[in-house]
Amino acid sequence: MSVPITEKQSAVFMKGIVKRFPGVVANQGIDFQILRGEIHSLLGENGAGKTTLMNLLSGVYRPDAGEIFVNGQKVNFYSPRDALELGIGMIHQHFQLVTNFTVAENIVLGMFGPGKLNMLTIEKKVDELSSLYGLAIDSRARIWELSVGEQQRVEILRMLYRNVDVLIMDEPTAVLAPQEIEKLFEVMRRIKAEGRSVVFITHKLEEVLAISDYITVLRRGKVMSTVRPEKIREKDGVVSRELARMMVGREVILDVGKESRKTDQPLLRVENLSVRGDRGELAVKDVSFSVNVGEISAILGVAGNGQRELVEALVGLRPKDSGRILLENDDLTAVLDRVAYIPEDRTGRGSVADLPLLENLALTVRDQFTRGPLIHWKNVEKKARQLIAQYNIAAPSLTMKARQLSGGNLQKLILAREFSQNPLLLIAEQPTRGLDIGATQEIWHAILRQREQGGILLVSGDLKEVLSLADNILVIFRGQIMEIISCKDDKGLEEIGPLMAGVERKR
Repeated sequence: MSVPITEKQSAVFMKGIVKRFPGVVANQGIDFQILRGEIHSLLGENGAGKTTLMNLLSGVYRPDAGEIFVNGQKVNFYSPRDALELGIGMIHQHFQLVTNFTVAENIVLGMFGPGKLNMLTIEKKVDELSSLYGLAIDSRARIWELSVGEQQRVEILRMLYRNVDVLIMDEPTAVLAPQEIEKLFEVMRRIKAEGRSVVFITHKLEEVLAISDYITVLRRGKVMSTVRPEKIREKDGVVSRELARMMVGREVILDVGKESRKTDQPLLRVENLSVRGDRGELAVKDVSFSVNVGEISAILGVAGNGQRELVEALVGLRPKDSGRILLENDDLTAVLDRVAYIPEDRTGRGSVADLPLLENLALTVRDQFTRGPLIHWKNVEKKARQLIAQYNIAAPSLTMKARQLSGGNLQKLILAREFSQNPLLLIAEQPTRGLDIGATQEIWHAILRQREQGGILLVSGDLKEVLSLADNILVIFRGQIMEIISCKDDKGLEEIGPLMAGVERKR
């Protein structure tokens, strides 16, 4: 069966799509069209139905109603393999990688039947693709050795290896620094130039305007609008506000009105810290810095430059090679109960996917609700309902599993739990990764309020977030602090890009 198509033939047409889950209708009669050789962006707040819609297109779910057409022909997908066979592949926000396998093994996983593989040939092809698309990665490295940003590159290479015609990217820039985002955009433009299509799911409005041919905005499971960027590009600020209004139904301005602070009372002191990576190499090299009371200090750098190892050493998950870490003159490992930690890996480290929300919300704060060996679950439930309401977490039930939440709502759940501890020190890795603009605004305000409790170490690759929140910026490159820049130092801020690439600041 064929459907009417535009002058430029559709690669995909989804008609009247409905998908229901217990307690929620994720997609309500959606029509969505992808043209050949275009980059089509999907915008919407957390829980708007973007990922669900693309999971239907990539064969992860089956629609409850509606039809899907590929190249004008009606199709039924029963698994992601069915979609891949027709050239549709999805890079998920939560990575689908086997941590003990190498990069090359993950890329070809599921492609071949029984028999011995020529891994040398596969590794060579992966390296060629990596070089061609500017996605630097070691094909023989194991996934557990890679940063989150590097794992994202593996996911992209896996789809490129399969030569898909429609590539769906769910929040691909969430773990990337500005330079990496531009490289990703180059990859997307190359795919488009080859006559293939890209669906780009994101919350970042400026990225949508920079890369898209079409933008479709979803809200509460319905299509609000499908527009070309130039149709709403009127003057500075107007476009972003209009898109934000369509996404969340209200005016959103990401200006938190931060007042920079400078105090002389050290809270966290890191002195000559060196930390070894998973392969035994020095990943953090003789690093020294401090976070003062009432301040937000940000570590900014491209993924894979020692941030993960540094943070793991700070929170007691990785041994120090040398140096000291002090919190108010006490060894930090002795007072970890005064530290809250928001990890960048929300599924692997920040939550337990198969536990209900109630138990996830109690994971790191159980002492607040215990009497001897017993947990007072009624008090946990009361607190959980307060946090879910306070942080606008879209969760129909406290008994639903953490894995059933959207990525953004899971992130808000972790943030709510950690903030509820009223910690002396908050260490936050990528705290708004995957959050829509409305939720980002809420979290930024919450972070600024949190510094009243003590101090914050923010680890982020999002320059806009760092500039909006931080008092000081520590630029990291290959495990070393290149420079500590005050956010009041306009000249220093201009040199952040080169510093992130390892170019020393001119004096």
